[in-house]
Amino acid sequence: MIRVNDLKLPVEHEKEDIKKAAAKALRISEKRITDWSIYRMSVDSRKKPDIFFSYSVDLTVSGDEEKILLNIPSNKASLVSEYYYEMPENKRHSSFRPVVVGFGPSGMFSSLLLAKAGLRPIVLERGQDFDSRKKSVDNFWKNRVLNTESNIQFGEGGAGSFSDGKLNTGIKDARCRQVYLDLAEHGAPEEILVSAKPHIGTDKLGDVVKNIRKKVIELGGEVIFNAKLTDIIVANGFVQGVSYEKDGETFDLETDAVLLCIGHSARDTVEMLYKKGIKMIQKPFSVGARIEHPQELINKAQYGEAYKNPKLPTADYKMACHPPHGRGAYTFCMCPGGTVVCASSEEGGVVTNGMSEYLRDGENANAALLVGIEPENFPSEHVLSGMYLQREIEKKAFELGQKTYSAPAQLVGDFLRNTPSKRLGSVKPTIPTGVVMGDIRQVLPEKVTETMASAIVKMDGMLHGFALDDAVLTAPETRSSSPVRILRDEFFQTNVRGLFPCGEGAGYAGGIVSAGVDGMRAAEAVLRDEY
Repeated sequence: MIRVNDLKLPVEHEKEDIKKAAAKALRISEKRITDWSIYRMSVDSRKKPDIFFSYSVDLTVSGDEEKILLNIPSNKASLVSEYYYEMPENKRHSSFRPVVVGFGPSGMFSSLLLAKAGLRPIVLERGQDFDSRKKSVDNFWKNRVLNTESNIQFGEGGAGSFSDGKLNTGIKDARCRQVYLDLAEHGAPEEILVSAKPHIGTDKLGDVVKNIRKKVIELGGEVIFNAKLTDIIVANGFVQGVSYEKDGETFDLETDAVLLCIGHSARDTVEMLYKKGIKMIQKPFSVGARIEHPQELINKAQYGEAYKNPKLPTADYKMACHPPHGRGAYTFCMCPGGTVVCASSEEGGVVTNGMSEYLRDGENANAALLVGIEPENFPSEHVLSGMYLQREIEKKAFELGQKTYSAPAQLVGDFLRNTPSKRLGSVKPTIPTGVVMGDIRQVLPEKVTETMASAIVKMDGMLHGFALDDAVLTAPETRSSSPVRILRDEFFQTNVRGLFPCGEGAGYAGGIVSAGVDGMRAAEAVLRDEY
């Protein structure tokens, strides 16, 4: 099979034009192409007003493929093989079923792989099934009644279920393709297999994660909801089982393999692991706020005069800069046509996040504007100091939001002038629990807000209108990643054998795909049965 890269076509093109362009690039007749498919698609808007769709295409052709490629630059076309994930050999001899703690991305993909291998995993998820969880989230947003065990952070699908469902990742691991394939097989839009910026959308994610759960059960696995891990039973340095609470009762479950897929917000679980002597270290994390603009402004900035063309996707952005004092700032989890949401999981704390539906057709765009915090800037050397700093920021936000789970907010213009905001401008915040206008500097560390202010000005030079006076900053965003890393060795295990930490909560991933891949790698380690 031949892969042809960098085929640029104008916005107004038909599907057959892609095939013609591929044949031309290979200097062959279209008739020699026996089969073809799009491998990757993106939008190139760097040379406005000339905007192009860029394609990589896989072709099967008649004749000698190597001979066809003799005079074609290797960066333009090359021989490739169709991706195939080969299940590792199951060398596990134990009769115990492995236990997966958490059913977010790492938990879903680790349990799916274990189930495919015939190991009948038992999944403990502290939150509710997706449909019940959605009712709890809607009730929180409407009535401010927080379910601390089932919310945007906890429950079937993990934090990713209430997000844009972005599948972008910076990791280079062939397993990423299997994550995409599994998601598509279980109901995600087929376009995630070809888009350079794939996303599923909050409105479609629920069905996808439910279908994965059904598949795990169909293959012999078990998923127990409202089951909160309370203890790891250890003897002689080896896992012997787990304890969990469900409906007010405590249950023990015997096992010798526990996959910790706890997510970045299970602070009580991390404290339990710390007290058990599980080795972990401080890890850098980021804090900041959600910045919200009119989506039309972003479209104009990215596409110029073509911004109304219905063939172009809703525009997004991704930016990073290093203001003069050296601390870096970047945008994260940009949600085109989306909403800002209150994502609290602890009473008395406010956290923001962003989400978009599949069509991304909302009035506003939002993204996290984050600043990195290194361990040397944590309040103390205690391994959980970063986690406690997160909590302190969230509690300040709750106080400033009048203890109603409304979020502190400030107009960008006022923020840059260091003036508290008293009223909204032309941009209407989308957060369902509302905002309280004021000064977000009262919530976030000074070094963070100094960097944010410098970054907004710099980023306005990258994306015109980013420093819009009426754009809204809603604080705080504190849960972009885990502030601790649970140490694991080359066998994916902690200092307690049989305990496999993985995903975002363990400090080894940063998004749906990377967490899914890490879950697969942990499951593979269980199959290898090495100690």
